Amino acid sequence: QLQLVESGGGLVQPGGSLRLSCAASGFTINSYTIGWFRQAPGKEREGVSCINSRGGTTNYGDSVKGRFAVSRDNAKNTVYLQMDSLEPSDTATYYCAARWINWCTKTPREYNYWGQGTQVTVSS
Repeated sequence: QLQLVESGGGLVQPGGSLRLSCAASGFTINSYTIGWFRQAPGKEREGVSCINSRGGTTNYGDSVKGRFAVSRDNAKNTVYLQMDSLEPSDTATYYCAARWINWCTKTPREYNYWGQGTQVTVSS
């Protein structure tokens, strides 16, 4: 059974850091582009970042550039999202998703498989 499981979310103060993980099971991610998305209550799902299958191409949303970094460890079948200098506006449920086309995109409908999400709350 193909699954993506996010972890690493939680409550953090403004200016703090979190590292999210996206672990795949039931398939190997080394042929997949992985995207990170977030959705706050009442808002549309937003593309945060993506990384292509070999990790040579990454892309970030304007609101997180310079603060977030995506990476992947294909040997561990896991993708990471390092989030630094967190702001209250980063509060959302974060999702990872996989697409079998090796092209980085932040458009949600382009992805085939989704995790259940992990909550990130930035508050003092």
